Amino acid sequence: MTSCFDVQSSLRNEKPGAGGQTRATRSPGTVRPRTAAEWVACFRANAARCRAIPWERGAGVTPADLAAIARSLQAWQLGETSDGRHLRAAAARYADQVGDPDYLPAVDLFIREEQRHGRLLGRFLDLAGAGRLTADWGDRLFRAARYCFTDMEVWTTPVVMVETLALVYYNAIRRATRSAVLSAICAQILADEVPHIRFQCERLALLLRRRPRFALRLTRLGQRACFLVIVALVWAGHRRALRAGGYSWRRYWRAAWDRMNAAWRLMDPRRYAWTP
Repeated sequence: MTSCFDVQSSLRNEKPGAGGQTRATRSPGTVRPRTAAEWVACFRANAARCRAIPWERGAGVTPADLAAIARSLQAWQLGETSDGRHLRAAAARYADQVGDPDYLPAVDLFIREEQRHGRLLGRFLDLAGAGRLTADWGDRLFRAARYCFTDMEVWTTPVVMVETLALVYYNAIRRATRSAVLSAICAQILADEVPHIRFQCERLALLLRRRPRFALRLTRLGQRACFLVIVALVWAGHRRALRAGGYSWRRYWRAAWDRMNAAWRLMDPRRYAWTP
């Protein structure tokens, strides 16, 4: 069985092409998407391979460095602690509709990994004396937008976008301080996020595979508009932390679109060899 760690090159192997688009390293229609049962096994294997976090070394962050990232990290930690109740309900309805009983357990394990990220970040914030948030405008906005809809495609698309931006965000946070604890936490989260994106992108490809080409183009146009808004909102709420990690607006913008273009390649139904 292929583990989650074997798919982490998925986004790295998508190279920018003309106009910021990506070109695949494999021919279209030759990749077999993983089944929900395979993703269940993947997530379970991943849970058994957690990295060691050197908590005994303390937070290891200066007051100046903490001031630059604390408020942002608190908000992001809050977003990682969702109980996933609404997502589970949407996944259960979808799994019942398509007759895929393994999909809900896969989503449940995905949610558990996200919650583990929240616990790790929360413990770091406690260790650093920064405390945790109970409410944040960005978190409220994101949840409200998703709770308005029950369609699985609408649920999954913003998850891919936020997790794609998480690749940029946690790379910045990892570079923003000399904290060994925070660096290890970010490394763990980054290692988890790439399979998360692959999992969600494959499901979107499945949802979109019977959509006509013209409708697919309209879908992609709408996704680009949505991503543009999310990119701007994340910068508005987290620019100080991103800058502390070496991301100017221009670098952040380019990194965000490069990674999202790779994700779009992964959710393209034409990439996969579908079982008749």
